[in-house]
Amino acid sequence: MFYKRIIILLVSISLLLSSASCGHRGTAAFDEPQSVDSLLYANGLKIAYYKDFTKVTLRDPWDTLKTRKEYVLAPKSLLNGRPGLTDTLGKLGILVPTPVEKAVIYTSVHAAMAEQLGLLDKVVGVCEPEYITSSEILRRVENQTIADLGQSTSPNVEKIINLNTEVIIASPFENSGYGAAEKLGIPIIEAADYMESHPLGRTEWIRFYGLLFGCRQKADSVFNATCSRYDTLKNVCKQLQTRPTVILERKWGQTWAVPSAGSYVGCLHRDAGADYVFAGLTGTSSVHMSFEQVFEKGCDADFWLMKYGGNRPLTYDDLKREYLPYSEFNAFKTLNIYACNTLVTTYYDDITLHPDQILADLIYIYHPELLPDHRLKYYFPLQSK
Repeated sequence: MFYKRIIILLVSISLLLSSASCGHRGTAAFDEPQSVDSLLYANGLKIAYYKDFTKVTLRDPWDTLKTRKEYVLAPKSLLNGRPGLTDTLGKLGILVPTPVEKAVIYTSVHAAMAEQLGLLDKVVGVCEPEYITSSEILRRVENQTIADLGQSTSPNVEKIINLNTEVIIASPFENSGYGAAEKLGIPIIEAADYMESHPLGRTEWIRFYGLLFGCRQKADSVFNATCSRYDTLKNVCKQLQTRPTVILERKWGQTWAVPSAGSYVGCLHRDAGADYVFAGLTGTSSVHMSFEQVFEKGCDADFWLMKYGGNRPLTYDDLKREYLPYSEFNAFKTLNIYACNTLVTTYYDDITLHPDQILADLIYIYHPELLPDHRLKYYFPLQSK
C-alpha cells in the first residue's frame, strides 16, 4: 500500500510538471517572435511577427529610452469566439483586431495617406476637413459618407461612437492626451511618424498602417518604390561642387520656429544639395529663436524657403508689410525666396508617402541644371507684387 501511494504521488508530480512545461511553452510562444522587421529608416517603430499575431512597439520620441505604446495586431478570424485569447493578448499590449474596417483619422496627412493606399472606404470620419486638399475626401465629407468630426483637439465623441469606430489614428504631442476619446475604449494609434529624422523614416511607417488595414504587400511596395526614387534623386546631388545656403520659414508672433538640422526637413534640404545655415541644430524638433538670432546667422543666405497657408499667393510686398526687416535678408534683395502654399498645393498630402517629389522640387530650385525637365509642384518663386 505504501509503495502504491508513492507511485501515485510520483505520477501526479510528473503530470503537474508536464502541465507546467506545456503552459510555459504556450507563454513562450508569445515571448519569442518568429521574426522582427529590419526597418531601414524609421527609428520610432519596431515590428515583430509572432505565429498568430504581430506586435508593434512605438518608441517615445521625446524620451527615446522609453516605450510609448505597444500594439498587438491579431486577425479578427483568430479572435472570434475566443474571449480567453482576447484577454491573453490584451495583456501584451493594446489589442487591435485586424484588418481595420472603420477608422477615424485626425490629421489631413494620414487621411491623404489612406486615400493613396486606396483605403478611403475604411475611413468613417476625419477632423478639420478645412485643411484637407483632396477633392475626393472633401466630396465624401460633403455627402456624409465620411463624417466631419470637428477639431482634433475636441472631436465629436458621440459621432465617433455612433460610427462604430474600430481605431482612431492621431498624431501625439508631448505632454498632451486625447481628452474624452481616451475613455471610449477604442484603440488610439499614435502616428508619430512626423518625429522621424529622415523623410523615408516617415514613409516607412506605412508598413505599420499596411498591417492595420490588411494591405501589407501594397504598403511595402509603395515604400520600396518611394525609396528607390528618393535615392536616385539624392545620388544626382552627390558630386556637386557648390552648395547654396538656405534659411527656412519665417517668424510667427515674437519668435521664429527654426527647424532643426536633424529633422526630416533639414534632411530634405541637405539631400537636395543645399547647406542649411542652422546645420548645428541637433534634434528633430523646431527651436524657437528671435528674429535677431535668425538674421545674424542667415542674413547672407542664398535662398529663403517658407510654407504658408493663404487664399492668394504671398508676395515680396506682403512680407515687407508684415515685417519690414525681412527686406534686409540677402535672399529678399536677390529675389531668391520660394514659398509653398499648403492650402493650395498637396505638400502635406505627399510629405509622408512621396518625399521624393518634394525633394525633386528642392533640387530644381537649388540646382536647376540637374533636373532641366522638372516642373515645380510645391514651392514657387515669390511674386514681386
